[in-house]
Amino acid sequence: MLKLLEGIKVVDFTTIVLGPYATQFLGDFGAEVIKVEPFAGDGFRAVRPGPSADIGAGFAAFNRNKRSIVLDLKQPAGQEVLGHLVKDADVVVHNMRGMSALALGIAYEQLRLLKPDLVYCWSPGFASHGPDANSPAYDDIIQARSGVAALNADADNAPQFLRSVVCDKVVGLHLALAIAAAIVHRLRTGEGQSIEVPMLENMTSFLLAEHLAGHTMEPAQGEMGYERMMTANRRPFKTADGYMAIMPYSTKQWIQFLQLVGERSLAGADWVLDAAARSNRIDELYQLIAQVAPRHSNTQWQQQLSTNDIPCAVVNALGDVLADPQLAASGALQTMQDEDLGTLRYLQPGFFAGGPNGSDGSDSKDADTASDPAPRRAPHLGEHGRQILAELGYEAQAIQSLIDAQVVGDY
Repeated sequence: MLKLLEGIKVVDFTTIVLGPYATQFLGDFGAEVIKVEPFAGDGFRAVRPGPSADIGAGFAAFNRNKRSIVLDLKQPAGQEVLGHLVKDADVVVHNMRGMSALALGIAYEQLRLLKPDLVYCWSPGFASHGPDANSPAYDDIIQARSGVAALNADADNAPQFLRSVVCDKVVGLHLALAIAAAIVHRLRTGEGQSIEVPMLENMTSFLLAEHLAGHTMEPAQGEMGYERMMTANRRPFKTADGYMAIMPYSTKQWIQFLQLVGERSLAGADWVLDAAARSNRIDELYQLIAQVAPRHSNTQWQQQLSTNDIPCAVVNALGDVLADPQLAASGALQTMQDEDLGTLRYLQPGFFAGGPNGSDGSDSKDADTASDPAPRRAPHLGEHGRQILAELGYEAQAIQSLIDAQVVGDY
């Protein structure tokens, strides 16, 4: 947990993965994140397995460093509490459709009346000025619409979903970036603003950055699709005892690899030495790797390729990732102890600040982050309601009245 956003208060109405992933980054950077939930809670709480009835493993992975308050926004008293939360906040964020936000009283035009310099960011499925503005969207829907599923087609050319909520996480990163940029703008100018980060438009931008290819020009000068990504033989290569990614990339690396596997004449071929020509025939080279890869074991390949500074990696199964020596050495995989939930494993974000000017590659044990506060586990539903209301100035009797009226949930 870093301190880069210390002092920034975020009121978080997001649910499932996209929004919680974005706001968790803000919390990891030191912002105070207040997660506002309905009485039913964030739907991702129910996904099993999990360490408790209201904290599933996925929810735990996307909601650390947050506090939770349960609030019924459909009651006038709930709207009153909302007003206090917003006036005390720097940022409001949600990932619902515009019409839903308006119905709950959390649309930008409603909240800016309470706090004109509010940073307001939201991530609907589709941009609000398009025909699908009010259509629902989840990760699978955006994988289908953006081209992800088609690019991941199987050998029979049947589209396949990536086995990850990749669209939620990619757009969540975009959302976190937009919030951080808007915070900087407000600090410099005093101005708040609303930023919309729609899923389809952001995922399409992400995917087509390389795959627009020949359609970058008008008229088109070739097909869509980054050729190296589309080639049939770009895949993990079967070795004598497993699979590896073997990826010579630069001209020097290709020469070294071809010499290493006994293809010395090919290593001197004009088309191999010319980057543009090599790109046009890259599938031939990948086919060659597929042919020679079974000669050696993973360990033998790693030794030979690493000695020649040729990029390579053993293909890890999910379980193998947890034992990866690089992740162990960098401290990426961590555990936290909680008296309620026991030992929880988590992957910390890959940011390593080594001093006032950032990481310089020095030993992380000597970094400023060594004294940063430890991360907090994901909250139980409504765990911090009383605490948050007290901070807003509510007296104990008023808090109990809100709980009794089921305006605010109690943990």
